[in-house]
Amino acid sequence: MNLDNLYQEVILDHYKHPQHKGLSEKFDAQVHHVNPSCGDEITLNVNLADSTISSLTWDGVGCSISQASVSIMSDLLIGKSLDEAQVIFDSFIELMQSKGALVADESILEDAVALAGVSKYPARIKCALLGWMAYKDASVQAQK
Repeated sequence: MNLDNLYQEVILDHYKHPQHKGLSEKFDAQVHHVNPSCGDEITLNVNLADSTISSLTWDGVGCSISQASVSIMSDLLIGKSLDEAQVIFDSFIELMQSKGALVADESILEDAVALAGVSKYPARIKCALLGWMAYKDASVQAQK
């Protein structure tokens, strides 16, 4: 099995079996983001405890890329300090802006490396970033 097939399987697995999907009733911040170019939507709730992401839940509709990306992100960020989450966030943004030229650091991005191929398709980058941008906004609001 080649790496591209493995990555496709990771994306499809997160799409079919999303992690942390279903909004928590209690939250420090809630945001709703829409990708106007395709109609994908994400609502994301975040809870912080001592500058650590204690809960990150979401609900949404959209393509396999947007839904898998937010699933991967939520699984990756829960339990991380805001500083650790920022390193992961920055690394993912850099990967998405690389136009396929960057080799992702699996030790930082874990399953999110499966989305590396998306960076070659500008129309799909917004799909992959939808949940990540929602997290960015929610984390800022939660700290106020």
